[in-house]
Formats: sequence, C-alpha cells, structure tokens
Amino acid sequence: QVQLVESGGGLVQPGGSLRLSCAASGSIFSVFVMGWYRQAPGNERQLVGVVDSGGRARYADFATGRFTVARDYTKNTVELQMNSLKPEDTAVYYCYAEIATAYNKPVPSGGSWGQGTQVTVSS
Repeated sequence: QVQLVESGGGLVQPGGSLRLSCAASGSIFSVFVMGWYRQAPGNERQLVGVVDSGGRARYADFATGRFTVARDYTKNTVELQMNSLKPEDTAVYYCYAEIATAYNKPVPSGGSWGQGTQVTVSS
C-alpha cells in the first residue's frame, strides 16, 4: 500500500507564490510518474503538471511559465512551485503518482492520490 501526503497549502495574495510538497511512502518498488492535479468547486479535477521517471514534464496551459513541478527521485517526493498566483488558481491541489509496489505488479489503474491541500488566492 502506498500513501501520498501533501503539505504547504494555504492563503496567498494575488501575485504571490506558494510551494506544495508531497511525499510518497509505503510499499514502493518504482515510481513512474509524480505530479499534481487540482479541483476547484464545481469543476472537474484537472492536470497541473507531472514529471515521469525520465524527467520529462507535462504541464497544463495555465501552469506553463508560472508553475514548476520538481521531483526528488531518491526521496520519492515532488514539489509544486507556484508563482504569480491568480484568484482562479484557488482549488484543492492533489498529489498524484503512478507507483509499482513490486517488480511483477502493475501500477494500479487510476494511480495513487493524496488527500488534497487547499490553496486559496485572495486579497
């Protein structure tokens, strides 16, 4: 079993910055993808950015140029650095990972998710 624990959410003024962190723990054999999604009230969960095991990153259009996803492959952690935050960035941010728990076990369908951390951008 795998656990993802996020930290770092909170209230920030428009134009400000915030950094989220996520640590994976449990029965980890290999981590293929780690990153972040978000969900605002009344909206579907959407991609923010993810990084695969080869260091290739994929970002949503709204995140490009403002957000950066960084992984520490030795610690199984991922961070989301958010700059130039806007009120429309207000959402619950979820850590996401695709983790194999053994060499002969596939990554669970749908991946693994953290409990979510609230980010509110408001003056």
